[in-house]
Amino acid sequence: MRKNSTKNIRINGEVQRVLAEIIRGELKDPRVSSLTSVVSVEVAPDLKTCKAWISVYGDEQARKDTLEGLNSAAGFIRRELAERVNLRNTPEIHFIADQSIAYGVKMSRLIDQVNQGKENSNS
Repeated sequence: MRKNSTKNIRINGEVQRVLAEIIRGELKDPRVSSLTSVVSVEVAPDLKTCKAWISVYGDEQARKDTLEGLNSAAGFIRRELAERVNLRNTPEIHFIADQSIAYGVKMSRLIDQVNQGKENSNS
């Protein structure tokens, strides 16, 4: 199976949906923030590994605690994933902090500051 095949894209979407359900509803770890979302999932073509990009609303400590909680619960999450998604192999999940939303907010603020500076100089 190729990396960007239709089957692989469909598997990525299904794994992302189920991971979000498990993290939102099944996980009881207090370290995992309730404002956690699964931004993207990339399952390897051989179905052995999976990279899951996780976004956490909050400060750096909340992001760090959430990743620790998810990594410690990786076995439970993998077992739940195996029960809900019918795959030949259940992938080993690697959680990665996604900084794109925070980066976008930062860039938007910088653009707003530049625009305000231009408005003030034109007045």
